[in-house]
Order: sequence, then C-alpha cells, then structure tokens
Amino acid sequence: MVIAVVADIVGSRKLDDRSSAQRTLDETIAQVEKDLPLAQHPLTPTVGDEQQGVYNGLEDALVSLLMIQLRLPDGIAFRFGIGIGAVSAVESVHGELADGPGWYAARAAIEAVHAKEGRAVPGARTWIVGAPGQDEVMPRTIAAFNAYLLVRDELVGAMSERERRLTYGRLIGRSQQELAADEGISQPSVSKSLRSAGSAALLDGVAALRGGAA
Repeated sequence: MVIAVVADIVGSRKLDDRSSAQRTLDETIAQVEKDLPLAQHPLTPTVGDEQQGVYNGLEDALVSLLMIQLRLPDGIAFRFGIGIGAVSAVESVHGELADGPGWYAARAAIEAVHAKEGRAVPGARTWIVGAPGQDEVMPRTIAAFNAYLLVRDELVGAMSERERRLTYGRLIGRSQQELAADEGISQPSVSKSLRSAGSAALLDGVAALRGGAA
C-alpha cells in the first residue's frame, strides 16, 4: 500500500521570515528521518509552501508526521493530506512529475483539513482520503484513523513547545533524566510536564501503530 503525503505550511503568508522557516522545516524533516527513518521519499519542497512525500505504509506515515509536528517550534506548523493509492512519475523535460490517484487523494485530504479548520475543528492538521478502487475494508479503516487523528491533533495543538520537545524525546527513547538535563529542569518536572500534556496517550498510540515496536 503506497501512501502519498501533501503538506502545506500553516499561515505561510504571515511568516516574518519565510526563508528561515523553510530552513527550520528542512532541518526538522531531516532530523526526524535520522531519528526514525520511515519515509520512502521524505517530504520535499515542490512549489510555494507545499511539500510532498511518500511512505510504504499508513502506520509509518502517521508516526513520522506526528514526529514532525512534535519537533517543530512554535509559530511553524504543517497541514498534512494523506492519500492512499497508486503513485507514478510522469517524465518531463523538467524532470519527473508526481502523478496518480494517490496524489489526487492526498490533495483532496488537505482540502478537507482546510475545510475543517475553517469550521468547527480549527486544530485539525491531518486527514486521510482513499483513492477509488480500495478494498471494502479500507473505508472503515480510514474512518477509524481519521477519528484518531482529530483527537491526536487537538492534543498536540494544546501542548507547549517544551511539552512537544519532551514528548518527542520520549518517543525516540531518551530518558527523563536526559531530557531534564537538556531542558535545565528536574526529572520530576519532566514527568509532571509529560503527564499534564497527555504524552503517555500519544506514545501508547505510537506503540499501537508500530505493533508494539515503539
């Protein structure tokens, strides 16, 4: 199952320094891939504020995108449209062009995120759409994952930058003592921050997505 991801920058036109923001995004994606390489093709800028990436499985995509959300600093965020379906490359004198139903589904998914943001779910950042031709089980699977993503995005969106950093650190296996040293705070303070932020739920969710591997 191929997973296509289209990402765009939240509030890109309001950023004070678009070039600096892009460097932060590039560095974040590279670090996430270094810490836990899950992408077949990591998110890469295409045009404007858009990026595209490809994953081999939905679970891999969901874990990797969560890591990007957690690692980004305040003031810089992505929306993610996830498409399930075949992808292909069209040859051009300008290089290969991304094509296929997976990309169309990913674009429909990011349009759904925009629509939800503008209505009752301003914290929505991630959505999944399946391309036509999926098996009969897939619509129910997608609906279940989208329900999870709505809650996950709200939880991450309510975190402070420090709480996201701490959660990211625990996700990649760092101890609370190590994180406390990095932050210049006590280990009990790290534990309290993780507990109040609901980090354990996110981390258990990652473990479930990875089949207990996290």
